Amino acid sequence: MTQTDKPPIKVAILDLYNGIENEGIRGFKEILERYKTKNMLDLTYELFDVRKNCEVPGLEFDVYLSSGGPGSPLDSEGSEWEKKYFNLITQLEQHNQSDDPQKKYVFFVCHSFQLMCRRYQLGYINQRISTSFGILPVHQTSAGKKDLIFKDMDDPFYAVDSRSWQVINPNEKQFTDLGMQLLAIEKKRPHVDLPRAMMAIRFSEYFVGTQFHPEADPEGMRTHLLNPDRKKEVIYEHGNDKYTQMLELLDDEDKLQHTQNTMIPNFLDEAVLSLQES
Repeated sequence: MTQTDKPPIKVAILDLYNGIENEGIRGFKEILERYKTKNMLDLTYELFDVRKNCEVPGLEFDVYLSSGGPGSPLDSEGSEWEKKYFNLITQLEQHNQSDDPQKKYVFFVCHSFQLMCRRYQLGYINQRISTSFGILPVHQTSAGKKDLIFKDMDDPFYAVDSRSWQVINPNEKQFTDLGMQLLAIEKKRPHVDLPRAMMAIRFSEYFVGTQFHPEADPEGMRTHLLNPDRKKEVIYEHGNDKYTQMLELLDDEDKLQHTQNTMIPNFLDEAVLSLQES
């Protein structure tokens, strides 16, 4: 199939950073540009500032990438932007339950993931004792090992984890009743007697989300870590040894770069194949 034979792909990037400077949106754009070129696609994307400007797209897009963002995933309940955001999610769910052969695919990251866990009541959301930050191992569950989202990824794999909030204590009844699957959990911490956070969930055949940042790349993480204020903050919270280790991990192509090159492209493969078949 040549590029002219392939259907156009329209992607909406949902920015939940509330105007805060970040590397996440750049990461999404970079992945999309690389994927477009590699697969010779007529792929376009549009950015929507959901939290700051209450911008929400309609159903005219094929794929939706919903970003991370700052603050509590609980405090926004009832806010105007969140009402519009969840209204979009409801419309996408209804569309996917219809007879329309062209389904809508959504990937939720970090803050978006936490919002969806609250929406579906999949676990207990609370603030961590201390912020989790770094390039950390993520472990796949038995369901995760069978999911196409983790195709060609190691177990554990490495990804950027950056969060003050977490979702713990999976509500197994809700998972079963809603047909959802827990795909990944937090790194093992034998010296800490606390529950491990949920790190990835298959919400449906078309919706998937991660607590970590699969869009993050070494370039963005290095820029983040070398910022004098952020460097001081990381060393204060995690120590100089941990800071040095983070910088060293950036040079390992099997860690962060592999995750960025693999996971969201796996998701895009599912979406694009579905669109081409329909």
